[in-house]
Amino acid sequence: MKAMFCLAILPRRGILPAKAYTRIQDGTQIDNGPFKTKLRSTLSLFQDRSSRREEALFPLKLEPPHVGCYGVLKSPPLNLRGIFCSVFLLCAADLSAASRFVWETLPSLPDREGFAGAFAGVSEGVLLVAGGANFPGKKPWEGGKKVWYDTVFALEKPDGQWKVVGRLPRPLGYGIPVSTKLGVVCIGGSDADRHYAETFMLALSNGVARMPRLPSLPVPLANAAGALLGETVLVCGGSDQPGERAALNRLFALDLLAATPTWKELDPCPGQPRILPVAAALDGAFYLVGGAALENTNGQISRVYLRDAWRYEPGRAWRRVADLPKPSVAAPSPAPVFGSRFFIVGGDDGSLVGFKPVERHPGFPKTLLVYDTLKNEWSQTGEVPAPRATLPAVWWRDRFVLPSGEVRPGVRSPEVWTFRLNP
Repeated sequence: MKAMFCLAILPRRGILPAKAYTRIQDGTQIDNGPFKTKLRSTLSLFQDRSSRREEALFPLKLEPPHVGCYGVLKSPPLNLRGIFCSVFLLCAADLSAASRFVWETLPSLPDREGFAGAFAGVSEGVLLVAGGANFPGKKPWEGGKKVWYDTVFALEKPDGQWKVVGRLPRPLGYGIPVSTKLGVVCIGGSDADRHYAETFMLALSNGVARMPRLPSLPVPLANAAGALLGETVLVCGGSDQPGERAALNRLFALDLLAATPTWKELDPCPGQPRILPVAAALDGAFYLVGGAALENTNGQISRVYLRDAWRYEPGRAWRRVADLPKPSVAAPSPAPVFGSRFFIVGGDDGSLVGFKPVERHPGFPKTLLVYDTLKNEWSQTGEVPAPRATLPAVWWRDRFVLPSGEVRPGVRSPEVWTFRLNP
């Protein structure tokens, strides 16, 4: 993606939160500077002419998922009208980027069926996909049984070949993968018999998968959503037992930089308890979107497809934001982030629940939705060429990767799709 050389002005140091005001070296990427906060704080300079500029801010290169890549320098006073125009150009470039997606494929996973609910992430620059489940024999409507897997696959480069680099501690799927600088935090998950609370770091060492243990969750958890906010992993929703009997709305946090990392329970999401939501982290906030509530009617459990979306800022209360235009369940999570927007890529909107004959199900909708955090509004932007559900999204080599996943209920695909912004 091309660099944009537009200047913006920081107001006095006291106006910005500490985490949003970061001095960096030329070419360094910021992970903790909320773009929205910076931009709004910049614009506040024009509203308060008594503010005195201390330092100037200039973008170096816009690189998702953290579009705010800036350097800080001392400079003489600048013309405010010129600065305002530059800020406007920066906003316009961010807003137009969503329509320039390029979709491509990577080598397919070396499994005929593919997997739903796999863990995925990056370690040492290598793409990892691990675990998951499928129906290797008969399909579920034919009486087939779901099988869980423990294989860890690795892809070193886009034109390379997948290879097996290890095994998970047990066959496992439907957990919550969160990529970090040290590897992939793999949280919870399930097999045919139970859900798990265990957490471990999936990372490569000399080409071999290692899985050092991290603190376990307070409860078993699967089918939840999580994301990395700064250096803290946040996880919300899901269920603590198999069978879709009841959903949770509990929020857990693990500070990876703490002297003794421990899961802490924070305020629960005020919305309905839900499974299979989407999470996103940007602007210094954690977002929880969609998912399915579980409704018990005369002993019969059914899914309620949700449209609500929620924003949580550490130290503040949850706040409901704009509802989705249509429900979304099991879309790729954490949600892909570009600039001040995040995307709901495919997933299940519930419109084809109960479709007959099931073996001719046409597949999940191709809807590609975008949420603008600056405007608090949703819009549809194009279509997904190969919609999937129940899979993660991973940032790798300047693109988002969507590994495997469900094509339609009970049917997986080994294909690995990517999308990026066209420069």
